[in-house]
Amino acid sequence: MTLVIKQTQDLARCHALRREVFIEEQGVSEAEELDDKDASALHYLAISGDIAIGTARVLIAGNTAKIGRVCVRASNRGQGVGAQIMQVVLQDMAARGDLTNARLGAQLTAITFYERLGFVAQGPVFLDAGIKHRDMVCPLE
Repeated sequence: MTLVIKQTQDLARCHALRREVFIEEQGVSEAEELDDKDASALHYLAISGDIAIGTARVLIAGNTAKIGRVCVRASNRGQGVGAQIMQVVLQDMAARGDLTNARLGAQLTAITFYERLGFVAQGPVFLDAGIKHRDMVCPLE
């Protein structure tokens, strides 16, 4: 599989993936998933051929990159797509030079995935859209 991961302005494709994964699969409400933060966020899209298979968004706050909405289409999971998306995002954020760390709220089922990428869980479990999460942080180098 040839995979291209890049920053994009194509919110329609990002939203379609997020709708499929978060709204349809996980039962997150549309109002919670498609929020007003998209307009000020950086968006990443993973494309195989001409098919969008994964996405992520980044909000910049001070010296922190807040990564969220990371998802991969069900038929493409288990192939390392999510890790590749995260690696590109982390490299891009580190290359900016003005950010010192990346943060995210990880679903409990994804904690190990993010730990393999250098994130460390912090704080208590909390509910986001009815799903258990923990905050995680990773230094940017």
